[in-house]
Amino acid sequence: MIPSIVSTTKERNFDPKEFLATVGEGRKVVAFPEKQTIFTQGDAADAIFYIREGKIKLSVVSKGGKEASLGILSEGQFFGEGGLAGQPLRMGSATAMTDSELMRIDRKAMMHALRKERSLSDMFTTFLLGRNVRYEEDLVDQLFNSCEKRLARILLLMARFGKEGLPGTVIPKISQKTLAEMVGTTRSRVSFFMNKFRTLGFVDYGGTGLEVHGPLLNVVLHD
Repeated sequence: MIPSIVSTTKERNFDPKEFLATVGEGRKVVAFPEKQTIFTQGDAADAIFYIREGKIKLSVVSKGGKEASLGILSEGQFFGEGGLAGQPLRMGSATAMTDSELMRIDRKAMMHALRKERSLSDMFTTFLLGRNVRYEEDLVDQLFNSCEKRLARILLLMARFGKEGLPGTVIPKISQKTLAEMVGTTRSRVSFFMNKFRTLGFVDYGGTGLEVHGPLLNVVLHD
């Protein structure tokens, strides 16, 4: 009985946030300055990353050399998890949009922790389900919404508007080319709508990035 009691106590005391905040076997904290590549499409998928600070851009390049932006991730999110599903190579690239601090967890260490610690497994499953919902929403957005609505939605998502009780945050400097790739339109269309949003007071350009204001939500909600 003693081993099972010890095991149960240990499981109850396991804190997934502490696991993701401290170095240990198979995991370490790594810093990436702005614009530095974290991994490149075709690299070995031997680790998963957890964002402690900063914003990360995910992208993919076609055989013809055309690049597409898949999304912008921020603090508290995972990326590079393809290796856990058996992918031997990275399907895309990851780049630091801002100075970032990441927890790098070796694939074997993450697999072991997920099997052993239910609280971490639950947390990771919730993250994956949330990302799947986001991908479905992105698909619906692409199929049925206008370029203007898609751009507004992406800006709100990147600013994490309404998350954790925050009124919105400043988006690090991002090119209109990248926004166009994410929206699925041309750079000129993005430029047109960004100028419109700024004129209406929905966004402001600052020295550190783009500030998104609440009224931008009306663009998404308006039919």
